[in-house]
Amino acid sequence: MRKHEFTDEFDSFDSSPRGRMRRVRFDDDPQPQRSGRLTEAEKARLARVRDDAYTAAEELPDGADRWSTWGDSEQGPHPRPDWLITDLAAADTELGVLKTGKEADVFVIERAVPDGPRCLLAAKRYRSGEHRMFHRDAGYLEGRRMRRSREMRAMANRSAFGRNLIAEQWAVAEFAALTRLWSIGAPVPYPVQRDGTEILLEFLRDEDDQAAPRLAQLRPERDELRELWEQLVAGLELFAVVGLTHGDLSAYNTLVHDGHLMLIDLPQVVDLIANPRGPEFLARDVANISGWFRSRGLPDDVADPGTLTARLLVTAGID
Repeated sequence: MRKHEFTDEFDSFDSSPRGRMRRVRFDDDPQPQRSGRLTEAEKARLARVRDDAYTAAEELPDGADRWSTWGDSEQGPHPRPDWLITDLAAADTELGVLKTGKEADVFVIERAVPDGPRCLLAAKRYRSGEHRMFHRDAGYLEGRRMRRSREMRAMANRSAFGRNLIAEQWAVAEFAALTRLWSIGAPVPYPVQRDGTEILLEFLRDEDDQAAPRLAQLRPERDELRELWEQLVAGLELFAVVGLTHGDLSAYNTLVHDGHLMLIDLPQVVDLIANPRGPEFLARDVANISGWFRSRGLPDDVADPGTLTARLLVTAGID
């Protein structure tokens, strides 16, 4: 994965009491991060949100919440899908909450050019460092390294600044993994863009714009169950080809879109080589998802977790 460089804000911080000034806050300002310091990328994103609120509100199309952030973001891979709107004249309108979670919330966003084309996106927004997040993150973070030792210390100590770094690192890791996996044809949604701790993704939906169901919601017939299992194995093999495992795989973060199984929610993606516990996470992923398939009637000899784990380790080049 690509390394992500964070700006060292400690060097520019004025620690003298006289150097700290309290500015006037407005009702629609983002809430302060308490004693923590935001990363430069997150500060820039919040500044753009404030600029939109103060200077562009009257210019936005009716009902829109912001102008497209495409030009200011880390952008998704080529070739870009035909349905994606990249026009900087487009505006984003938040349509509602799709999913809430401990670490992030997901919203449905409509990106549209006035009197022109539109597309629907899923906006995944990681929670701020004020929230208790990723209580199991220590194991996942093994193998991920920051360039500056003081940033590593802040993350290890879970200071407010460290938690902000962790939040952005999860977003960076998920976007990088999705980009890498989508580019080799793995069954994941297209990663549209990343802006700070917000990721915009392809919204997997039906013809009525309803979200694709989770695998856990379905009761597939025998033939469909076997087909979905084969799709899962093929998808996990593509993950293993690039040395990755999902890290938290279950029937709840697996969607079925137009008959195709899709894997979502990848902030905790694990590098099988760099993380010393990589094979352990892989075995757990396989045990979790194969258990669901066996509970729905797939024969044990077909969905045997030990056999599949060994096969994926060989694919990843781990004996």
